[in-house]
Amino acid sequence: MSGTVILGGGSGFIGTALGNLLRRHGYNIITVSRMPGPNRMSWIELMKNGIPDSCKAVINLAGQNILDPKQRWTPGFKQNVYSSRINTTQWLAEAIDKASAKPEVFITVSGVGYYKPSETEVYNEHSPGGDFDYLSKLCTDWEAAAKLGHSADVRQVTIRSGVVLGRQGGMIQNLYWPFYFGVGGPIGCGKQFLPWIHVHDIARQFLFALQNNKVNGVLNGVAPQICTNGEFSKAFGQAMWRPWFLPMPEFVINFVFGGERGMIMTKGQNVVPKRVLEYGFEYIYPDIKSATENLAKMIVVEELM
Repeated sequence: MSGTVILGGGSGFIGTALGNLLRRHGYNIITVSRMPGPNRMSWIELMKNGIPDSCKAVINLAGQNILDPKQRWTPGFKQNVYSSRINTTQWLAEAIDKASAKPEVFITVSGVGYYKPSETEVYNEHSPGGDFDYLSKLCTDWEAAAKLGHSADVRQVTIRSGVVLGRQGGMIQNLYWPFYFGVGGPIGCGKQFLPWIHVHDIARQFLFALQNNKVNGVLNGVAPQICTNGEFSKAFGQAMWRPWFLPMPEFVINFVFGGERGMIMTKGQNVVPKRVLEYGFEYIYPDIKSATENLAKMIVVEELM
């Protein structure tokens, strides 16, 4: 399959990785973004003109960075986080419904925040959730916004992403300097689960869902090896040849990010990619050791350039 892919949020952390991967596989990418540029359209243009007839797939990754440390966890910021996800997903769904020539697949992202933090539960794609706090209800509304009204023949996939590990964004970007200067370590007690995935693998999951017409429904965008925050810190520290023993107190995270948002880092869920593995997806980085070693190599190369 090749052709045009409409990519909402294509200029973000995951979107950039996915866009590059799709281009390498011969796809023409039109990014829907607030920023002007070649091969781009604005959200206003999307709502006015719809999607082109040549469109083979629509993917949405748009959304305000929820862990932006420069943003206080205020009602206004919470509304921006919500509307940037719900509205963009809804606009794309409406554009698909109105299109005379339908795309073959509509792929959207959600989060493992759908599942309730627990030290004992193991969650797969069939597990309940989505109704216990702001983040879980956000995921529920996010997924509901993607439902198509008049396009039952369009295949739909939702990837509930875990913590995405990559040098250019996400958690690694925030943790790099503390570890580099030897003051990195686990958050709080470090025993909370960390549902994670390498950025290259999450991009490949979107490509996999695009290219395989049997794939549908919810997929957990996490690596098959679950680890705790402490185990991640040890692996990342060893990969960078740095100590990993200094914990970040939970109250510091709650002070910087707010308790409701800080739960993303201080609490965790044991999430497994049951349906992903059943479909036969193969990970490049299935374990935290190989992932952190790759990220450390990327960091070394960048520091030398």
